Amino acid sequence: MLTELHIQNFAIIDRLDLKLGHGLIILTGETGAGKSIILDAVEMLCGGRADASVIRTDSDAAMVEGMFHLNGPEKEAAHEILKREELLDDPDYLTMTREVRREGRNIARVNGRMVSVSLLKELGAVLVDIHGQSEHLSLLDPRAHLGLLDRYSDVVKPLGDYRQTYHKLLDLRRELNEIREAQADADRRVEMLTFQAEEIEAARLKTGEDEDLRKERDRLANAESLAQYAQHALEVLDEGSQDSVPASDLVGQAAQALAGLAKIDKAHEELANVAASLEDTLAELVRSLRDYLDAIEFNPKRLDEVEERLNLIHNLVRKYGGSIPSVLAFGADARKQLEKISNASERIAALEAEEDKLLQMLSKQAIALSAKRKSAAQKLGQAIEVELDDLKMAAARFSVDFQTRPDPNGIPLADGSRVAFDQNGLDRVEFLVAPNPGEGLKPLVKIASGGETSRLMLALKNILASADQIPTLIFDEIDQGIGGRVGMVVGFKLWHLGRNHQVFCVTHLPQLAAFGDEHYQVQKLIQGNRTLTRVERLQGEPQLLELSQMLGEVGEGTLRSAHELTQVARQMIKNAK
Repeated sequence: MLTELHIQNFAIIDRLDLKLGHGLIILTGETGAGKSIILDAVEMLCGGRADASVIRTDSDAAMVEGMFHLNGPEKEAAHEILKREELLDDPDYLTMTREVRREGRNIARVNGRMVSVSLLKELGAVLVDIHGQSEHLSLLDPRAHLGLLDRYSDVVKPLGDYRQTYHKLLDLRRELNEIREAQADADRRVEMLTFQAEEIEAARLKTGEDEDLRKERDRLANAESLAQYAQHALEVLDEGSQDSVPASDLVGQAAQALAGLAKIDKAHEELANVAASLEDTLAELVRSLRDYLDAIEFNPKRLDEVEERLNLIHNLVRKYGGSIPSVLAFGADARKQLEKISNASERIAALEAEEDKLLQMLSKQAIALSAKRKSAAQKLGQAIEVELDDLKMAAARFSVDFQTRPDPNGIPLADGSRVAFDQNGLDRVEFLVAPNPGEGLKPLVKIASGGETSRLMLALKNILASADQIPTLIFDEIDQGIGGRVGMVVGFKLWHLGRNHQVFCVTHLPQLAAFGDEHYQVQKLIQGNRTLTRVERLQGEPQLLELSQMLGEVGEGTLRSAHELTQVARQMIKNAK
C-alpha cells in the first residue's frame, strides 16, 4: 500500500507530505481545493500522461514521490518486475518518483535509479487502481472481465493445465506450418538442392588439396628453369667443366690432407672428422640433386589438368563458402534438407494426427473450464444483486454474458462445430446489468446514470475484493449522483472494502465521510497573491466540524446531525466486526 506521498510544485500544490495508513482514507474539502489534484499526482506517479502544464507557476519542475509497502498478494508481481530490471533493494518497500521539467523532459525513478515511464506504468498497474469520475475504473473494460471472473472462480489449476496443452499445440502448429511452407516450394528446392549436392559431391574435394595443387602448378609451370638451376648446381658440385675442378674433388682433396695432418697431430683430429663429414654431406647433396633433376616433369598436359582442377575448386569456394571445408559442409546440409523434404509428407501426417489429439484434449479442458466459470458466474451475479439491494437498487439484475466465435481451425465441440480459442480458453466474457425493472441486460459501459454506475462499481468491488490483488484503490467522487440516504450504505461498503485494501475516497457526502479510518481536509489558501493547497488530518472535534460544514451552515443542528452520523457509522462498524 501507499505509505508516504510527497508532492512538490504540482498545479496549486507547492509542497505536500503525507504519511498514510491502511483502511478507508477520506479526502474532503471545497470544490477546487485540490482534492482531485492529489489523485492526479498519484496517477502521474503511476505512469499517467503528464506535461509541463502540471508544473506550478514560476517553478522549473513538478515532482511526485511515493513509498509503497509490499505486504500482500502484489508483492510477488512487483518483485518479478523489479528482479527483471535489477531494481529490487528492500523486499518490503518500493519507492517510485516522477519528475516533469519545464522544457518537457520526463524523469522516472524506481528505488532511486532512472527508468522508463513505461516501467512506472507497469509497476503502477500492480500497486494502484485509480477510478476517475468519468471512467469509473477498469471494470468498465470488457477485456478485464474474464480475469476477474477467473480469480473469483478459482480456476488456477484447470486454466494452468489448459494453457500447458495450448502452448504444446502452438509449438506443433509452428513446426507444421514450416514444413508445409517448405513442401509448397518443394519442387523448386529439390531441383536446386540436388544440383548443389551433386555438384559438390562430384568434385570429390579433399581438405588442403588446393594448397598442394598450387605447389604442383608452380613446379610444372617452371620445370625448365628448375632443371637449369639443378643442372648448374651439379656441374659446380660434381661434374666440373673444362676450366674448373668440381667442388666434390676439391673437398675430397682437402679431406685427405686433413686426414694426414691428424695422423701426425692428434690434437687436430677433429678437423679431419669435420672434413670427412663435409665430404659425405656434399655427396648426399649431389645424390638429392640428381634425384630432383630426374623427377622434374616437363608435362604441359598435367599442367592443364592442375589448372582446371584449381579453377573448379575456386568456383565451388566462391559459390558455396570461403574454403573447401565450408563447401563440404554446404553439400552435407543440402543433403539433409533433401532428406527432410522427402520425409515431409510422413512428418506432416504424423503432426496432423498429433494436432487432432491436442485439439480434442483442449476441447475437453476448455469445456470443463467454461463450465466452472459459468457456475461461478451465477454465484457472482447473485452476490452482486445482494450488494445492489443494500445500495437501494433492489430491482437491479446482474449477469455474465458468455460468447464464442466460430472458427474452422478452432476447438471441436460435441455438435461438430468449431470455435475460436486462445490462451484463456474459448469464452468471451462481458458483465451485463439491468439497473431498473423492465430494462434488458446491457454492457456496463452503456449504463447511463452516474449514481447507478457508482453503486454498481462499488458492489462489484466489494464482491471481487478477494480476487483483486491491487492493494490501493482510489475513488474520485464515487458518490456522484448518490443521495444522503444511500451515502451511509456506500460509506459502510467502502469501509468494508478497506479491510482488505487501502481505499482513498474523495467525497462531498458527510454520510460517507463518517466511515473514514483517516480523514484529511484539503483547503485552498491565498498567500501573497499565490494559491496554495494545504492538507490537514482531522480527528475528534475538527472532524466533527468538517462533517457539520459538509451538511450545511455550521450550527447546533448541523453539529448534532454530524455527531449522529458518526455514532451511526460507529455502530454499523461495530456490528460488522
